Amino acid sequence: MPQHQPFPHPTSTAITIPKQVLNMNSSGKCFTEEQEALVLKSWSVMKKNSAELGLKFFLKIFEIAPSTQKLFSFLRDSTVPLEQNSKFKVHAISVFIMTCDSAVQLRKAGKVTVRESNLKKLGASHLRTGVVNEHFEVGKFALLETIKEAVPEMWSPEMKYAWGEAYDQLAEAIKSEMKPPSS
Repeated sequence: MPQHQPFPHPTSTAITIPKQVLNMNSSGKCFTEEQEALVLKSWSVMKKNSAELGLKFFLKIFEIAPSTQKLFSFLRDSTVPLEQNSKFKVHAISVFIMTCDSAVQLRKAGKVTVRESNLKKLGASHLRTGVVNEHFEVGKFALLETIKEAVPEMWSPEMKYAWGEAYDQLAEAIKSEMKPPSS
């Protein structure tokens, strides 16, 4: 068994709780004010190019893991180039905006919030199409690369960590809803 330090006597020095612990959400992960500021600052710049960035995000996913393209029913039999496929473009833009909006709301809400859809639907659709953990990792890498290219003058290890943390929390929330329907 691991050795633990004894609790200080009630009359001894008070414990200082780190700010990060105070900002933890229900899953035990924290999103600090500093991380929130980095996400907000970069999203305010990227928002005006969200259509282009959404497309870049998904094209990076398909470049890294070409087999992921088969997960999208509207792409399986399509002969239309991705950049011209209207269903793909709408999906790419909406997912990119949802991901970024979720990151922006993370600290304020204290949990992942998803607009225009709910986590149960996202979980069910990801389960139904065969999404696995590795797909989420590819998505994270593609998102971080897309953001890095979109705001190179702002990019830093701290920003990478902030966006990575926000993405991880969204991915975990979706995975928690990837449950087979009960019979």
